[in-house]
Amino acid sequence: MNLKELLRLAWESISNNKMRSLLTMLGIIIGVASVIIMVSISAGTEASIEEQITGLGSNLVYITSGFGRMSPGGMGSSGDGLVYDDAYAIAEQINGVVAVVVEQSTSETVKANGVTLDQVTIVGSTADLPTVRDMQIAEGRYFTQEEVDRAQKIAVLGYTMAEELFGDTDPIGQTVTVGTTKLAVIGVFEERGMVSGVDFDSQIYTPISIIFKNLSPSAFARFMGDSVRMIYVEVESPDVMEKAIEQIALLLAKRHEVSLDEANFTVTTQQDIIETQEAATAAFRNLLGWVAGVSLIVGGIGIMNIMLVSVTERTREIGIRQSVGATPDDIRWQFLTEAVLLSLAGGLVGVLTGVVGSWVFGILSDMRTVILSTSILLAFTSAAVVGIFFGFYPANKAAQLDPIEALRHE
Repeated sequence: MNLKELLRLAWESISNNKMRSLLTMLGIIIGVASVIIMVSISAGTEASIEEQITGLGSNLVYITSGFGRMSPGGMGSSGDGLVYDDAYAIAEQINGVVAVVVEQSTSETVKANGVTLDQVTIVGSTADLPTVRDMQIAEGRYFTQEEVDRAQKIAVLGYTMAEELFGDTDPIGQTVTVGTTKLAVIGVFEERGMVSGVDFDSQIYTPISIIFKNLSPSAFARFMGDSVRMIYVEVESPDVMEKAIEQIALLLAKRHEVSLDEANFTVTTQQDIIETQEAATAAFRNLLGWVAGVSLIVGGIGIMNIMLVSVTERTREIGIRQSVGATPDDIRWQFLTEAVLLSLAGGLVGVLTGVVGSWVFGILSDMRTVILSTSILLAFTSAAVVGIFFGFYPANKAAQLDPIEALRHE
C-alpha cells in the first residue's frame, strides 16, 4: 500500500468522525500552543533583561565594594572597600579606559518654583556620567570634573523632574532647594525613560562631592566619608575588556594592600550579569517547557485511547481488508498513519494558536514575548513523535487481529 492510499484512508476515517477527531486533537493543540507561549514569554523576559543591562551603557566594568555582587541598579554594602580616590586612580593609570563614573544617591525633599516634591532621588556623580550612561543634554550643560572637585552647588535635572518643578519655565539659571541646600540648575537631560527599574528622568544629578559634604543621609554615612558602593568603568572595546579587568584588580589590590584572594571589592562585566540572568531564565524556561510538555503527553494518551476505540469499532472492516489481501503491515501502517495525521493536524493548529497567543499576550500584558523558531520546530516535532509513540500500540493491535475472528465480530 502506497503513501497516497494510506493518507486517503486515514483522512476518510478522520473526516467520518469530525467531532471525535477534533476532541482528540485538542490535547495536542493545547500542548503545542502551551510550549510555544511559555517559551516565548521566557525568551521575552530574557531579552528585556539583556536590553536593560546593555541600556545602562556599553563595554562597562562594574567594581563593587565589599563582598557582595551587585546589579547595576542595586544597592550594596558600604564597607571599607572602595573609596572615591580609587576612581581617580583607575582613570589615570589603566590603559584602554574611556570614562570612569562614581555614583552615590540619596532621597531628599526638593522645592523650586513654588513646587514641593518628597522623596526625590538625588544622584551624586562625576563628570563622565553622560558618556557612561549614554545620556544627552537637552538644555544647558553637564558639570565638569573641576566643579566636582570644588563641590560646586549645581544640579542637572532629569527630563520629567524639570517639567514637574518648572513646567514651561526655562529651568536654566533657576535654583532648587534640596533638603536645606540650594543648587543652581545648569542643565536638563533629554528624555531617557525607565532602564533596569530606574527612572532616569525623575532624578536630580549633582556633583558627588555635594552628596559627601551636604546631603549625607545619616551620621553613619557622614562617618564613612568618601566610601562608595560602586565604580563604573567604560573601556574602549570588548577586545581590551579582560586586560582592563586584570589591571583594575591588581591596581585596587595594591591600593587597598590586600591580595586578590582577600580583595574587598568585586569586578564584574555586563556580560557576567547577562549570563547570570540568562542561566536563571533558561532554567525557568526549561521548567515551563516541561510543564507544557505534559499536555502533549496527555494529548498522546487521548490519541491512543481513541485509536483503541477505533480498532474495536472497525474490527469487522479490518477482517474484510485482511480477507482481500491486506497484510498485517498494511493494517499497521493504516492505523499508524491515522494516528500521526491526527497528531500533525493538532500540531499545526497548535503552532498557529501558540504564535497568535504569544503575539496577543505580548500586546495585552506588560510582559514582552519573543517567538523562537526553535520552539515552534520543537513543539511540532514533539507532536509528530507523540503521534508515532502513542499510535503504535493500537496500530500493532489492529495488525495482530485474527482475520476469522475479525470477520465474526459484530
